[in-house]
Amino acid sequence: MNEPQSSPNFPVLTTTVRTLPAHFGSTFVAFKSILSMSLIAIIFFAFLSTGCQPPGDSYAPKTTDPGVAPGEVLLGSSLALKGHASFLGTQTLRGAMSFLNHVNEQGGVHGRIIKVVAYDDSYDPPMCLANTQKLIIEDRVFALFCYVGTPTTVKVLPLIEEARIPLLGMFTGANALREPFSRFLVNVRASYYQETGAAVRHLVDDLGLKKIAVFYQYDAYGFDGLTGTELALKRFNLAPVAGGSYNRGTLDVQEGLNKIISSGAEAVVMIGTYDPCAKFIRLAHEQGFRPLFYLVSFVGADELARRLENQHGITVVMSQVVPPPDRQDPSPLLTGADGYVTLLKRYYPEDQPNFVGFEGFINARVLVEGLKRAGVDLTREGFIDAIESIHDLSLGPDINIAFSASDHQGLDRVHFTRLENGQFSLIKDWAGIKTQLNAPR
Repeated sequence: MNEPQSSPNFPVLTTTVRTLPAHFGSTFVAFKSILSMSLIAIIFFAFLSTGCQPPGDSYAPKTTDPGVAPGEVLLGSSLALKGHASFLGTQTLRGAMSFLNHVNEQGGVHGRIIKVVAYDDSYDPPMCLANTQKLIIEDRVFALFCYVGTPTTVKVLPLIEEARIPLLGMFTGANALREPFSRFLVNVRASYYQETGAAVRHLVDDLGLKKIAVFYQYDAYGFDGLTGTELALKRFNLAPVAGGSYNRGTLDVQEGLNKIISSGAEAVVMIGTYDPCAKFIRLAHEQGFRPLFYLVSFVGADELARRLENQHGITVVMSQVVPPPDRQDPSPLLTGADGYVTLLKRYYPEDQPNFVGFEGFINARVLVEGLKRAGVDLTREGFIDAIESIHDLSLGPDINIAFSASDHQGLDRVHFTRLENGQFSLIKDWAGIKTQLNAPR
């Protein structure tokens, strides 16, 4: 990965050569300096007009924030590109780069190509911290973009506050990224509290379930989902009937499963990643335990569905923070000339549209809108002001994005899907799920 070029000592004219490598779609920009006679004349005139002060004081260029050059703006990302959560990181990045590549082919934003330097952190907090330090100090990026995961992102919050650098579009609904409010954190998606709150309401009101257990990853992500579920149950004067956990990066789910089976739970709220959650559901099915399994969006719908494709007679519901990226949907956001399905097929033809990638794509749409509104004289503070000026950005019938100076979460809506025929489809009628739960199995 190329290191960003340092700022020149003199203003220069530039020509830009753009290339679009297939791997993650990062765009690399090469500069060639041209010093013309007209530029020499301008410098000479500036020298005279300042009373012949020393050159270093007279025509030094205007100070700009890191990562901003005449033909480029540099962003940094740390996310899981390898390991047990690699689907989440890879698809988040590819969804975002599908749109950013398209924007770059059109000339970028205000003449600047958007370049993303992405490092793998394998969903490991210390690696994410090291990557973020490198992005801020060595790569000198303008902003951070598309981080994935609660334990990783929470780890870098002190760095973000100290550097006063924007972070936009995190694939996590953690409350720690929302409270206390930070000017430098820009969430696009709804929170886990909103997901679990809406889910518990459906479980209790629509399905009549009262005995609800929680299975969670034993870290900041799992604790956040557990707290959200407990708060939601408390509104109905309920509490979890049991709790089971597993350690991040492992598949040690049996102990937690045993606790939950013994409770007689009618539903299990699951706060984890796709591999351990899939193993939990498969083992439960084998042992004759068949409650409703509800999972938050971070689990990864498409990978979970693939791991459960041979399981029958189970009821699996998942909340989503974006609507299904249906390839048959004529919405311009999906199948239009600059839609997610269209651009994903162009830049990553081997990938299939999925919820995770679609969320990354929407993150990129918000990023570009903010860069446009920030104008030619791009600064970090000006970029945040521009994001806060987005009050009604409609990307589609179900996606209306709004921010303010006191609210840095763009979306609030939660969508619910159920596993049917090997894929998650939108729930239109909870009565059908109730019938399935009550049927002999």
